[in-house]
Amino acid sequence: MSVRSIVVAVSLIALGIVFGVTLVSSFKGVDLTFAEQDVKIGAQNQAPKAHVALSTLNEALQAIAREVTPSVVYIEVTSRARPDSRSDANRFFHFFGPDFRFETPRPERGAGSGVILTSDGYILTNNHVVENAQEIEVTLSDNRKFKGARLVGTDRYTDLAVIKIEASNLTVAHIGNSDQVEVGHLVFAFGNPLGLTSTMTQGIISATGRGGLGIINDDRGYSIENFIQTDAAVNPGNSGGPLVNINSEVIGINTAIATTNQRYQGYSFAIPINLAKKVATDLIRYGKVRRGYIGVQIQGMDATLAKANGFEKPTGVFIQEVNKGSAGEEAGLQPGDIILSVDGKEVNSANQLQTLVASKYPGDVVTLKIFRKGKTFDRKVTLKARDDEEEVIPARDTPRGRSERRDAASPQKLKLENIGVTLRNLDAKTKSDYKVDNGVLVESVEPLSEAQRRDLRPNDVILSVGDEAVNSVAEFESLIKTKKPGDAVLMRVKGENGTTRFVAIEIPTTGSNN
Repeated sequence: MSVRSIVVAVSLIALGIVFGVTLVSSFKGVDLTFAEQDVKIGAQNQAPKAHVALSTLNEALQAIAREVTPSVVYIEVTSRARPDSRSDANRFFHFFGPDFRFETPRPERGAGSGVILTSDGYILTNNHVVENAQEIEVTLSDNRKFKGARLVGTDRYTDLAVIKIEASNLTVAHIGNSDQVEVGHLVFAFGNPLGLTSTMTQGIISATGRGGLGIINDDRGYSIENFIQTDAAVNPGNSGGPLVNINSEVIGINTAIATTNQRYQGYSFAIPINLAKKVATDLIRYGKVRRGYIGVQIQGMDATLAKANGFEKPTGVFIQEVNKGSAGEEAGLQPGDIILSVDGKEVNSANQLQTLVASKYPGDVVTLKIFRKGKTFDRKVTLKARDDEEEVIPARDTPRGRSERRDAASPQKLKLENIGVTLRNLDAKTKSDYKVDNGVLVESVEPLSEAQRRDLRPNDVILSVGDEAVNSVAEFESLIKTKKPGDAVLMRVKGENGTTRFVAIEIPTTGSNN
């Protein structure tokens, strides 16, 4: 760089410094040192008024909080030691109550929430919050404590319970209508997560009618799961607290979360208040739930099962079995029937059907629309109590419309690679063990095959294909060969445990039989 360039640059810098000093010092009384000036933080002019819509929203949310909070209670429970019965299969779904377990049996303490139902002290919460309770303490939103709360009744099939404190003039929750809940509705979760009392969070309804989660189960696999799913933040301690709509009405009872770490990760599940209200009323009146049952083993329809029954898309609920002496048996329901509606309301999932029927009482009459072998008809069913239907009827194991045609030259084993299953004929001992007169035994099932995907299991006995009874692997192969790739076939199967079920398998479009 030349000397001239350097001189020009220095001159410009000096000129800039002089201009800056002059500009700053021209302001009112500004001392270059700022030593004697008051420190003023923030803008000195008046802030703009909040947007009218946002101000209105603020007021609305505050009103909901003021309306709901007094009806929500904090519940502390001292309970007997108990094992953790949750299986690894359901590790992603956790209750909000006492989630800790001690290795050495000892009394446990846990916490949850509840909703005040009556001004004289009846409170709704979750069964898993208060089960095995030795002592229950309730704290109101105004910090009044009530020790020795009484357990009125519990219902393990819905995970609900009612407790009672001796009080009067309590603030009662407004009860909404969960049948009107739709995806996208704004909701608010109230409760006491992680010991933080009187907490409110906001979200939306992300799904309705969520079932099949395996959160609630008895030892026979029966439960009523028909959850409202939301993304409102909930955590351990929220359990039993209300899920509320924009009208400050309770539309659900927060019960479980989908999580890998027992903390909120985006989704939670609430029991619909219409179901909870019926359970709570029964527990208060009778100390137990009076619930009607049809007495059938059911499963939801999927695409393959629908195709096997001649439906273009999954519709209705499939009956796997009818319990002996049940209301369903007395009404003439049969395995393989498809329930399309209850009292005119369409049903397209097992949990939806269970919830509708569970809202009825023993002795109530419901009208079912039934699909059977291409025909649709109505059938009235007088519901019974669950105690009347404990025994499952034996499988229909006798041949239907096909005589036994077998000789020594017939193959004894068959491998169907396109389905992924190996079958063999039944011997006399297997027939005796399974108490069947016909069928073929599933010897093995290939991993990741169509058979495995459709839950066909080794040591199952296939009794029939469609309406045709199967007596040998040769007959089975003959029946399967009548199907084209893409067709679905319905098979009646008896498992090692003695129960029967239907399995629908779609014939793959690739592969061959050997």
